[in-house]
Amino acid sequence: MTNAVSPALCGVDIGCGVNAIKTNLKGSDLPDDLGKLRHSIERGIPVGRNWHKEAVNGVLELPIWKEFDKLSEKVQKLRGKAVNQCGSLGSGNHYIEVCLDTDSNVWLMLHSGSRNIGKELAEIHIEIAKKLSHNSDLPDPDLAVFLSGTPQMDAYRRDLYWAQRYAAENRRVMMDILKDQLRYSVPKVQFEEEISCHHNYVAEEYHYGEKVFVTRKGAIHAGKGVMGLIPGSMGTKSYVVRGLGNPESLDSAPHGAGRRMSRGEAKRRFTQKDLEEQTAGVECRKDAGVIDEIPGAYKNIDDVIENSKTLVEVVAQLKQVMCIKG
Repeated sequence: MTNAVSPALCGVDIGCGVNAIKTNLKGSDLPDDLGKLRHSIERGIPVGRNWHKEAVNGVLELPIWKEFDKLSEKVQKLRGKAVNQCGSLGSGNHYIEVCLDTDSNVWLMLHSGSRNIGKELAEIHIEIAKKLSHNSDLPDPDLAVFLSGTPQMDAYRRDLYWAQRYAAENRRVMMDILKDQLRYSVPKVQFEEEISCHHNYVAEEYHYGEKVFVTRKGAIHAGKGVMGLIPGSMGTKSYVVRGLGNPESLDSAPHGAGRRMSRGEAKRRFTQKDLEEQTAGVECRKDAGVIDEIPGAYKNIDDVIENSKTLVEVVAQLKQVMCIKG
């Protein structure tokens, strides 16, 4: 969009994205009991509706807290919760994985966003946008936009960009905990440079000679040479990619396999036995509580990658051996 942005299009999980990091380990270096490693990680990184009882070491020193009092006054009472949720996974399709690439190199990968504070900020601004007079005749209120040069747009950009930074820090803090957990199990582990990419966010970029707001909802930045991550489901595989900078996609690519059916439909269609079969060989939960995340509820990731060959090139193909679901 030019001089406008829609808060509902970005959605409520502002800054949601994926991080991954390659290690010097081979699959044979991993402990035989991946269940023990999984439970250790789950103790170190709260999942679902849980969060840390106190701030993770270093979180209070993050620069983002110096700007917190400038955010919407409606979230000021949530500072303590936001601090303690930094470094926690959340629920739904958020996950932590230990993966192997096709050369048996070990990778760590995780998927999460801006937790409750991002949701609260998004919902505040979505409701504000719907009530603005220039949005009164829209066929769908979720198409409501903020316009450049207005105080409402300035307030949204301030809160939006803060939430995007919070989401990136949340994933970074989790990855640090995850690295420590693996280091405890395999002391010789070393890590390469971390890859981090949002897939629910807004960026101000130039396309076709014009400055625009690009909302990537379920999409990653795939500018020329930019590293990205396109994950599948908890029983299939994921891809590390490099952007080709395709102008027709506004330098974008898909964020992952994406669902092919609703959570309710997945629960009706699949059984716990189906889940066990579709996640064979993966150390993960296999109970009724995660049937809605069964691989069969997702699109074929290889089809997604094939359809993206003008947008990205594949750098590595990953297959999880351990998965923790929110």
